[in-house]
Amino acid sequence: MGLTKQYLRYAASAVFGVIGSQKANITYVTLRGGEKGRYVAVAACEHVFIWDVRKGEKVLILQGQKHEVTFMCPSPDGIHIAVGYEDGAVKIFSLMNGESNVSFNGHKSAVSVIHYDALGARLVTGSKDTDVIVWDVINECGLYRLRGHKDVITQALFLKDKNLLVTCSKDSFVKWWDLDTQHCFKTMVGHRSEVWGMVLLNQENRLLTGSADSELRAWDISYLEEEKAEGEPKVKKGKTLLDDDDDEDVKEDMDESVEERILSCKKAGSILREARDRVVSLTADSKARVIACHGNDSVLELFTVLSEEEVQRKMTKKLKKAKKKAAKAQEVADEEAAEEPVVERMLKDEIIRLTNIKASAKIRWVDCLSCAGGELRVALLLQNNTIETYSLKTSDKTPTANKTARLTLGGHRTDVRTLAFSSDNLAVLSASGDTVKVWNRSTLQVIRTMACEYALCSLFVPGDKQIILGTKSGKLQIFELASGSLLETVEAHDGAVWSLCLAPDQRGIVSGSADKTVKFWDFELIKDQETGQKRLTVKHTRTLQLEEDVLCVKFSPDHRLLAVSLLDCTVKVFYTDTLKFFLSLYGHKLPVLCMDISHDSTLIATGSADRNVKIWGLDFGDCHRSMFAHDDSVMFLQFVPKTHLFFTAGKDKKIKQWDADKFEHIQTLEGHHREVWCLAISPNGDHLVSSSHDKSLRLWERTREPIILEEEREMEREAEFEESMAKGDMPVVPGETPGEAAPAGKKTIETVKAAERVMEALELYKEEIRKMEEHKYACERPGNEVPPPKPNPILVALGNITPSRYVLDVIKKVRSSELEVSLLVLPFSYVPELLKLFNSYIQQGLEVELVCRCMFFLLRIHFGQISSNQMLLSVIDELRTNTLSKVREIRDVMGFNCAALQFLQREIESKEDVMFFADATGQLKEKKKRRRKRERAVLTIA
Repeated sequence: MGLTKQYLRYAASAVFGVIGSQKANITYVTLRGGEKGRYVAVAACEHVFIWDVRKGEKVLILQGQKHEVTFMCPSPDGIHIAVGYEDGAVKIFSLMNGESNVSFNGHKSAVSVIHYDALGARLVTGSKDTDVIVWDVINECGLYRLRGHKDVITQALFLKDKNLLVTCSKDSFVKWWDLDTQHCFKTMVGHRSEVWGMVLLNQENRLLTGSADSELRAWDISYLEEEKAEGEPKVKKGKTLLDDDDDEDVKEDMDESVEERILSCKKAGSILREARDRVVSLTADSKARVIACHGNDSVLELFTVLSEEEVQRKMTKKLKKAKKKAAKAQEVADEEAAEEPVVERMLKDEIIRLTNIKASAKIRWVDCLSCAGGELRVALLLQNNTIETYSLKTSDKTPTANKTARLTLGGHRTDVRTLAFSSDNLAVLSASGDTVKVWNRSTLQVIRTMACEYALCSLFVPGDKQIILGTKSGKLQIFELASGSLLETVEAHDGAVWSLCLAPDQRGIVSGSADKTVKFWDFELIKDQETGQKRLTVKHTRTLQLEEDVLCVKFSPDHRLLAVSLLDCTVKVFYTDTLKFFLSLYGHKLPVLCMDISHDSTLIATGSADRNVKIWGLDFGDCHRSMFAHDDSVMFLQFVPKTHLFFTAGKDKKIKQWDADKFEHIQTLEGHHREVWCLAISPNGDHLVSSSHDKSLRLWERTREPIILEEEREMEREAEFEESMAKGDMPVVPGETPGEAAPAGKKTIETVKAAERVMEALELYKEEIRKMEEHKYACERPGNEVPPPKPNPILVALGNITPSRYVLDVIKKVRSSELEVSLLVLPFSYVPELLKLFNSYIQQGLEVELVCRCMFFLLRIHFGQISSNQMLLSVIDELRTNTLSKVREIRDVMGFNCAALQFLQREIESKEDVMFFADATGQLKEKKKRRRKRERAVLTIA
């Protein structure tokens, strides 16, 4: 049976118009040993864009899937960047090729903070689900989940030399965690409101926190020796803990001694910010010498942390001044020599204000980078889709920040409210509250940028050399594209111009406004008084007065009718030539915000704020069908040229395609993360451009892939089912009580699928073993020759491997980060068979490390059932002996190899008198310095 009607799929082609999304931070990155401070990484909806701020170009795109990026953190070696997403996933991308090979799934909601440890081997992530998870980057698995906070995690930092972690949250607490025991040993409660950020200073001996007020609170951290705490009994309130008889006192004192054995925190004072509102972001450079913080305004405050030598010099100067002052006072009073003056060391002597940077708009995120020669580079992501970078010398007495770059060309400052395609399908017009841009559709580069008033509607004049905008103030603005200049501003209406429509004969336009009028305009060429050349203008010919505000106007393609949408929820249809009333289309409960008429002038489709789309006949005004289209207001509707298919855009972030003849939903285009304001379809119907409140413009292309509606609905149901499966609760491990520490993994559809694959492999293994046993039994009968059983086609396809090897290959293919959760989902009935297989793998020396990891996990979670099963006693005993001997053997081989390599290193060093594996970074820096000097010399000569 052939297809009765073929629909072609529209697929996402590109995201453009967004410079940096507000949800995620901005961070400096290094690309292929490039210059420090030249590249910044910002989120662009679900992608990450790497910008070259010097050239103002996009150099790398780290492709995301579906969910918005919420946080980024580059690794200490600068080769990788960890990216957190709205759904709680974390991906690690390589900055060399832009690919992601490692992904972690543990959080239930958006990732709010990510940080690497000093070596880049561990990663800590905090989320809106209030959990903190520590991940092993090398082994690609989760270590543990730390619970204790009651609100969104705002910062999490590793301490370099100690296995400690400090986290802060919107629950107003700062918590210290001992990662050896996964235990919170100290909670700081000195904040009255949310803690929005923190940094570690002075070799991690001071903690600076930013809260909802104008104070930055400083805390002195003193680390106490464990040996000292263990060697000496702790004296408290005149008692020794060892001799204390009261159990409750013992418990309290023990808790305090554990806390004090590791570290103690004491408030050192506060630094007052100039801003009165909350700290939005607080950050420091890599050396923790400069602190940057800002509120909800456009001012960035920079503070510098003085070194111990600088503080001592400052204190010496202060003491000298105090002595002079005391000596003068003594002379005036003629008194005997008094005591020497004492100068108290205060926080303001150690942390001093450097300067303030005034940005061009409100700041959303900031990042700092210390460069050679005492230069500080600051990157700001602003709330109006702009990136600004500044540079200043911290060594100057009064440092002033110089703006080094401003990235604005690739996007609008405010939301795009109108889009239009040129007649040749090559140019796209987008207009916002302050600018109108014309883009090349194929390269997605900006061709023209022109300042305008707040634009609500737009169109290309026939010939594509001029554009006309309808503005919020009631004006029509005519721009010429060749020169990028404003030709004329026409005072057209007294209210906002909500809609413009080109006449089918292409000789004029019609405009609809909030002043309750529809005006007809004809194109005219007049002589410009300044240049003497002819230019385009519009001449007002007729006015249609109505009783309500006009929201949308549309000509029928045969130029016979004019449809006008009014604020009273109706659509009035008039004859174009006489302006006599023809039809009233009523039925919507809320105003019709958008509408379009089909190419053959037989159908009109209307989209309303009541979330419905209605299809009407233009001959009698009868409603053919009313369809519930979106979960929020329908903002835009347009027919695909020369078809009865149309697209709708809604505030529910979706774009949908419909068939107006069969009244069927064809496909949904998902990608935008906020309300979709408008869309435009190219005249040939091959391209679609949409704009959204997330500041992005998206290009969609019509592919050659046909859509079969039954399959499409089936895929939607499958996606819903998979989503509901992933949202199910994690299996409970017997004997484990919920506490501060928990497993890091999370049940996802990938882990469920991985467990299913392992189960299928074990079923295949059992089936093959059963076949072999039956064949063996049949062959044992005298005079009975039975041909060997045919192996499973899967095993043949993989190169005639054994069934046991196939099971191991399936386990190897499970992602390291999903292995534990996949095994946790596995029913116990498969575990005995799996343990027997593990025994054979260890005996053969196959993937011993992976097998041991799986085996220990299964033994831990199924301990009760395994230990009570007599059948497994011999298997466990064999596993014990085999595992110990094999692991010992592998460890000996590794030790021998390490010793051999060290011996070879000593031999080569003694022979060639050079340091083997010497750090070549010093030489590289020298080379770069010499090259820069040569470049400067060339520039000065030129």
